[in-house]
Amino acid sequence: MARYTGSVCRICRRENMKLFLKGDRCYSDKCAFDRRGYPPGEHGQRRGRKISDYGIQLREKQKVKRMYGLSESQFRLFFQRAERQKGVTGTNLLVALERRLDNIVYRLGFVNSRTQGRHFVRHNHFTVNGRKVNIPSFIVKSGDVVQVREKSQKIQAIGDSLDAVVRRGVPQWLDLEKEKMQGVIKGMPEREDLTMPIQEQLIVELYSK
Repeated sequence: MARYTGSVCRICRRENMKLFLKGDRCYSDKCAFDRRGYPPGEHGQRRGRKISDYGIQLREKQKVKRMYGLSESQFRLFFQRAERQKGVTGTNLLVALERRLDNIVYRLGFVNSRTQGRHFVRHNHFTVNGRKVNIPSFIVKSGDVVQVREKSQKIQAIGDSLDAVVRRGVPQWLDLEKEKMQGVIKGMPEREDLTMPIQEQLIVELYSK
């Protein structure tokens, strides 16, 4: 599977939105998006370019796909599953993405970014309900307990991330027990719990063509 290895700050600039792909750096004055809030490249500062409806839909899909760090095939699979479920397809999609284990450990503050979350999950640093899980796309359920493994609780990166969790905050549908280095999934997120400025209906329209 192809993997992006370039500067992730260029992604935020391309999508014209801070996607918080570099953890604490995104909250500092070193953030490239804050310093150069225009698209990368030679013509990034050119004004007045008109974007078609398709282009707007595509950019919204790319933004969400890059935010959660998925490939095109992975993202399309999530969309197809959301489409088959009852309810609003766009909301189903976002809720499913939020329930990924790599996102959960990020939301709980165990890691600084979803990218770091994928890396740590793959390296067996977390358990779900006491069982080791090393699949970043693992979907958690209501009542699940996600915990840092005992052998991994001394990793400095995890400790530093937990120390900074106050600045980022923990969603209401999650319960963080910082001393135990564990979190409980209190329930499934509602659409209003997802505060990132995402227009999921544009993604539904794109895939419905």
